[in-house]
Amino acid sequence: MKTIEVDDELYRYIASHTQHIGESASDILRRMLKFSSAQPVSAATAPSAAASTSVQPVAVQPPRDRVRTVRELLLSDEYAEQNRAVNRFLMVLSTLHRLSPQEFAAATESLHGRTRIYFAADEQTLLLHGAQTKPRHIEGTPYWVITNTNTGRKRSMIEYIMLAMQFPPELTEKVCGTI
Repeated sequence: MKTIEVDDELYRYIASHTQHIGESASDILRRMLKFSSAQPVSAATAPSAAASTSVQPVAVQPPRDRVRTVRELLLSDEYAEQNRAVNRFLMVLSTLHRLSPQEFAAATESLHGRTRIYFAADEQTLLLHGAQTKPRHIEGTPYWVITNTNTGRKRSMIEYIMLAMQFPPELTEKVCGTI
């Protein structure tokens, strides 16, 4: 599988066409372009000069940089100024998604309660599973999350996602302690 770098505006556009949590960017693009995996790709077709200059591989962020990014969030003035747990919760979720959208999607897809789903691609899906869920959009992501859970549940959701994304347990505990 190849990776490509896209600007934020294009990423948001592609993400806005997500039909279900965990849907890969490849699936979304195949659907949007009406391209099936059975279609042959012409080997003789050379990429255009414009395409070859705009498509660059995405560097995978090393674990140390991911940890640093989360620590910087915890130390930031913006985070410290948040006086509500729900706002800190949303900031952490946004940061985790930014660090690895694929891992975030995989973690949130399997995270749900007995009768509720916690994450969805749209507000209506969450409202269908509970009228009082108070869905909020996670900034910079295609996801919505329920917010009327108690702080302990918010912490356990963050813990589950961070551990699924293979963050160090000490950092996970520290982040959960700030929610």
